[in-house]
Order: sequence, then structure tokens, then C-alpha cells
Amino acid sequence: MKSKRLGQSDLFVPEICLGTMTFGEQNNQQQAFEQLAYALDKNIHFWDTAEMYPVPPRPETQGSTETIIGNWIAKNGQRNKLVLATKIAGPQQGGSQIRNGQTKFIATEIESALNDSLKRLQTDYIDLYQLHWPQRPTNSFGTLGFDNRHVVPSHDITPIEETLLALSNEVKKGRIRHIGLSNETPWGTMKFLQIAEKLGLEEVVSVQNPYNLLNRTYEVGLAEIAHYEGVGLLAYSPLAFGYLTGKYRHGVRPVDARITLFSRFSRYTNPESDWATEQYALLAEKHGLSLTQLALAFIKQQFFVTSTIIGATNLEQLKQNIDAFDIDLSQEILVEIDEIHQQQPNPAP
Repeated sequence: MKSKRLGQSDLFVPEICLGTMTFGEQNNQQQAFEQLAYALDKNIHFWDTAEMYPVPPRPETQGSTETIIGNWIAKNGQRNKLVLATKIAGPQQGGSQIRNGQTKFIATEIESALNDSLKRLQTDYIDLYQLHWPQRPTNSFGTLGFDNRHVVPSHDITPIEETLLALSNEVKKGRIRHIGLSNETPWGTMKFLQIAEKLGLEEVVSVQNPYNLLNRTYEVGLAEIAHYEGVGLLAYSPLAFGYLTGKYRHGVRPVDARITLFSRFSRYTNPESDWATEQYALLAEKHGLSLTQLALAFIKQQFFVTSTIIGATNLEQLKQNIDAFDIDLSQEILVEIDEIHQQQPNPAP
């Protein structure tokens, strides 16, 4: 398993990160334990979770994912082998069940959220603590553009300086090792870097954003930041909710699949995505690959990707996803991928 440096830190992480947002919803604790054990056996010791998980978020299950991981650590130990990442929920998306809806990125709420995550995870420190999404409205989660809907009174947005100071204080206490962003824009990422440098505060080491063959918007702006500033991508949704496994081709909807079970996951369900997925599937078949192999190998080979977050609802899926990282795509295939992308760029941003 290859490793890459996490930002400008002294921490190296494997090129695969285990995503866990199904734990507590589509996966019970026993199934989750099987995935965690298998991942660690494959030297995938980088695990990502969030206080909001599992998804879809519900009051009855909120925090269950962290609890399951914490139970695994309590049973098996080996905390020193793990790089554990979690996320604090911001306003608008998390729901009132999270800290009674008090989800601003202010010192008291960061302390409260961190206390709860540490308790559920049964650990005394987090390796990577991330802001799950910006506190301000942004063009994320499938929306594009910037207009009056995104303009809110400044008093409703916690200043980045205040958030960075609170996070930096937690780093000083030893409860956080590094900080990162998620679902963030180029502007937001650069502001965090700029303010941290100006005030001598903790710098962000990563951005966790969606990135896959159906959504390559990260390449515009953020890839350049990764190159010049060393803030790498933790790529989530690499298989586009399973679309890029091919299991939804020709309108098929497997009974227990995420898109079938949860109507809210509609980001990739549009004619443009269907067309592009079919082209990528035919390209994979042409070169003797599965669509999963093509999709994951493509991400692995991007210079700005520090680690790819893969999740699965069963162990066999997890094994197939991990094995796909043994594939290296030829220059010919990469050119053909770009030709498809040019015909239908980013059908599911």
C-alpha cells in the first residue's frame, strides 16, 4: 500500500482511506467490524467518519458510526496504528439532532463536538479533525453558481479567525493533531491558509471533496492549490454512489442499493450521468477492465489526490474496491477518458 504525505504535516497516510458512513445504517456493528479488520489487514489504517454519520442523517442513529468505530478500538486496541479522521457538522445540513442545532464553528461548539466525538470513538485524540462543510452558504452538494442566495449577513457567519483559533487551541491541548476542510471552495481554502499564516495558527492539511469521473470540478481551482500550497485532496464519493460500478446501468435498481433505498441520493441520477457512465463502462470493457477499476485507478493517478475514500456495504465490495488500486491506466486510456469528459463534462457536480 503506497502512502502520501498529508499536506505539510509529518503524517503519511495510505492511498486508500476507509469511509464509514454506512456503519449504523446499511451496516450493523458486526459487518462494520469485519470491514475494519479487513482494511487494517490490508494496511488501510486511515479511517474517516463524522459526528453526523451514518447517512442519511436521522436523530435515532446520529453518532452511531463513531460509536461503532470506538467499540472496535475498545475491543481490539491498536489505536497507535490508526490515522483517525472525523468531522464537525456545520449549520444548514446536519439537522437539529446535532448539539440541539447549535452547529456554528465557534469555540464552545467545537469543544462540545470534539468532546462527544472523543467519547464515542473511545480515544483521547483525533488525527485529522475536519469542518464537514463551510458555515457560509456555498456552491456545494450539487449546486453551482454564486448569487443572492449565498449572500448572508456577516454576523451569521463565524469569522475564520475565530474558528482557526479554537481549532489551534485544541491542537495545543493534544486533542487534535491536524485540521482539514471538507466540501470547501478554492476561495475558502485560500482564506484559511492566508489567515493561518498571518496569525501563526494551525494550517489546514487537506480538503475532503467529491471527485470522480462524473464530477471533476475539483480540478478547477483546488487542484492548483494542492500543487502550490500542498493541501491535498481526500477524494470522497469516488464511485458516485455506486453509479461507477455499473450496477445502475440501463435503469437497473438493485433492491438494497443506496439510491434504491434512499431517494435523497439523487445527485447522479440524470440523463447526462447515465450517458457518461455508459461511455466509461464501454471504455473499461474495451480495455478488459471493470468500470470500478477504471474509476478508482483514474483517481489514484491524479497528482493532487492524497487518499481516496472508499466505502462499501459488504465485504466483497470492499475487497473489489481495494483490489482496483493495483491497476495503472495507460496514457491511451487516460486520453480516451478525457475525450468522453470533453463531450459531457461534470454531469453531476
